[in-house]
Amino acid sequence: MSAQKKTASSAAGAFTGLVVLSALAGLLVTVMVTPAIAVTSMAASNTIGIFESLPSYVRINELSQRNTIFAQNTADPAAGFTPIAEVYDQNREEVSMEEISPYIIGATIAGEDRRFYEHNGVDAQGIIRAAVNNATSDSLQGASTLTQQYIKNVCIQEAIVDSGGDIEAERAGIDDCQLSTLERKLNEAKLAISLEKEYTKDEILVGYLNIAGFGGNTYGIQAAAQQYFSINAIDATPAQAASLVAIVQQPGARSLGSPENFAANQERRDVILGFMLSEGFITQAEYDEAIAIPVDENFVKPSAPRAGCIAGNDYAKFFCDYVVRLVPELESLGATPEERQANWRTGGYEIYTTLNMSLQQPAQDRVWEITPSDVTQLALGSSAVTVQSGTGRILVMAQNKRYGLDAADINQTTVNFSTDQQYGGSTGFPTGSTYKIFALVQWLQEGRGLNEVVNSSRRPFPQASFPSSCAEFGGAPFNPANAGPTPARSTVLNATVQSINTAYVAMAQQMDQCAIRDSAVALGVHRADGAELQVTPGAILGSNEQAPMTMAAASAALGAGGLYCEPYAVERIVDRDGQELPGQAQDCRQGIPQEIAAATTFALEGVLTNGTGVRANPRDGIPMFGKTGTTDLTEHTWMVGGSTAASTAVWVGNIIERIDVRRYGLGGNMRHEIWRTLQGGVNAQYGGNALPDATERLQRGAGVTLPNVVGQEVAAATSALEALGFAVQVGEPVDSDLAEGLIAQTEPGAGSTLSRGQTVVLRPSNAQSAIVPDVVTPGFDENQARTALNGAGFINVTTTCEPLAAGANPASAGRVVAQNPAPGTATNRSTAITIVVSQVACGGGAPPGNGGGGDDE
Repeated sequence: MSAQKKTASSAAGAFTGLVVLSALAGLLVTVMVTPAIAVTSMAASNTIGIFESLPSYVRINELSQRNTIFAQNTADPAAGFTPIAEVYDQNREEVSMEEISPYIIGATIAGEDRRFYEHNGVDAQGIIRAAVNNATSDSLQGASTLTQQYIKNVCIQEAIVDSGGDIEAERAGIDDCQLSTLERKLNEAKLAISLEKEYTKDEILVGYLNIAGFGGNTYGIQAAAQQYFSINAIDATPAQAASLVAIVQQPGARSLGSPENFAANQERRDVILGFMLSEGFITQAEYDEAIAIPVDENFVKPSAPRAGCIAGNDYAKFFCDYVVRLVPELESLGATPEERQANWRTGGYEIYTTLNMSLQQPAQDRVWEITPSDVTQLALGSSAVTVQSGTGRILVMAQNKRYGLDAADINQTTVNFSTDQQYGGSTGFPTGSTYKIFALVQWLQEGRGLNEVVNSSRRPFPQASFPSSCAEFGGAPFNPANAGPTPARSTVLNATVQSINTAYVAMAQQMDQCAIRDSAVALGVHRADGAELQVTPGAILGSNEQAPMTMAAASAALGAGGLYCEPYAVERIVDRDGQELPGQAQDCRQGIPQEIAAATTFALEGVLTNGTGVRANPRDGIPMFGKTGTTDLTEHTWMVGGSTAASTAVWVGNIIERIDVRRYGLGGNMRHEIWRTLQGGVNAQYGGNALPDATERLQRGAGVTLPNVVGQEVAAATSALEALGFAVQVGEPVDSDLAEGLIAQTEPGAGSTLSRGQTVVLRPSNAQSAIVPDVVTPGFDENQARTALNGAGFINVTTTCEPLAAGANPASAGRVVAQNPAPGTATNRSTAITIVVSQVACGGGAPPGNGGGGDDE
């Protein structure tokens, strides 16, 4: 379009630009010659005064760079680290002049500022030339030098940092930096002149190439070369160099991130190539080769996005997300959470974490195999977390869903099932019987024992029967069920191994519910949603919702002799200057006494050897302990436990629904399959020591040994037992040779260790039992045997015949040679007794033992 055909607005804009540039040019000429001439004009004096009052100081400061998060390759840090993610607000990697292709240097000078090495930061000739061009031409021409463009980019970077992540504030700050007003141009010019006094031309040029935006969140020439051509800046060809520099003036229109911009990029690129040729930065042959290359899909070779956890290692995206959410707590990054966050945005940090990739990868593969992300029968979720005992290092963090933002894709979520809600996690999951661990800890802390017997029969438990110093209970009785057979009585040890709900509820009736909660808190247990742990009779069976990491850390404390360590992920930090900074400090405390922890793991060891967790046992020779957990309807299942070295918590259950997990795959065994693989791998690398025995005191406990009251009257036995603190119940009479009404039997039996308050059942004698006498050894005949048996009260006697063996003495005929039941047996007097009598011949004739006689006539 010719100049004559410009619209009114275009003409007005050009006129405005002419005025600003002309004023700026005149001012700069005046300022530059002021030292040499006397200025007498009031207008000139006022203008110079304005210029002199503007800021004149700017430094080449640190730019926002990538933060890189690393994981350990193995259990041994000496085996090296693997980067798992690059996290940044701006994709930038600063480089030196030596790391930039000469073609990029040439393209930048030729395309942006051909007099760069001649002016002092502001190019008066360029300003005048641009003003004339913009007033008379259809195209607009910039007048800013590279130094001035650098100043503008510094302003933009400061606006981004100062916004603190507020998008609207950031946009407003950037707009202010780009205003075409005389004051801003003057400010930019003065700062450019000042900058040129402080730094060399090469420093300014490199600073510009490191700060410039290249579209999206890609900043700096190195990141741009990697992003668009998958190369380093030092390796750029003339065509690539010119295409990269073509972006800086209009990143939105010429960035190589979209094919829609290819034509605009090539148009500007070709102009820059012409300037590079005319300025001597490339040869004619290089120009001819570069100009012949179209900007298309074959020319542009973009690298995969690397920004953030979503572009990180597939096996560690949720762990990456957890680390990023820890930034406000990393004291090495600043004095306050706000300062730490700001420094993180500036970036350049290397974060070395506790994650062990040689465990993480197989654990994640196993989780995906057993609990796939695309299950449709229910909203199936799973998590596996391993925490090292005695340190709190998080070694593994895996889950079945993939890290992603597509809410419509059942494979994806950004919710970290392993952590608390505060760190991007869920509100937690009911832990089922794994919470019994903390009831057992409190039981032992009260001096009770593993061998104490409790009433485990199924029955309703009145809510008011549960002691509590911090809450009151009411409503319908609590009526828990058991997954397996329900014995009338059980030792605490057996109740733990077989996870008998009713036995544990009976234990809870003898303890302060708030004290049980406090024992859980002592081992780091808390709700994932940040609320207080609920204190109810049902809490002992796992109604509180916890994150798997919480349960793994509590179990790790048991393996460490009661030493609880807060889980941590960041081992150390290296800043952009290579200075090593501390990571998260280990935070350990003695949560429970070692003796209590030892007795707890002593009981929990049986869960894996002959209890509900047998299927999870890797059977690799490493001593282990554990506890299973299943909630109502089997909607959530858990396996928690480990060795003295590390513990693993596995949760498999519903994310949002209440559907029996047994409707899919291995059902309730999915947790065991995952735990066995993961903990087996942990054992192989970290080992584990023998678990300590429970002391005799904590095995016996504060229970009372049940005395022998057999043979006593009911009243006397009752009085003796009640004096010891037992409740007494008289049951049905039993067969006994004792006199009717005397105690013949107790349940449990004499010698059992019972807790006070437990019920002892007394069973009186019905006097219907007698001891079968011996009628064989004395050599009795049938009549003598019957007399002896009748005399003992046995009247139901049957005789059978046994022929004498060949060669036997006929004189032994008629003797009793066997009896059933055996001599000494206590049995009811109505029991049939059989005696066997030897005879020369068995068969017809008179009944054996009745004397001679022949056949009847």
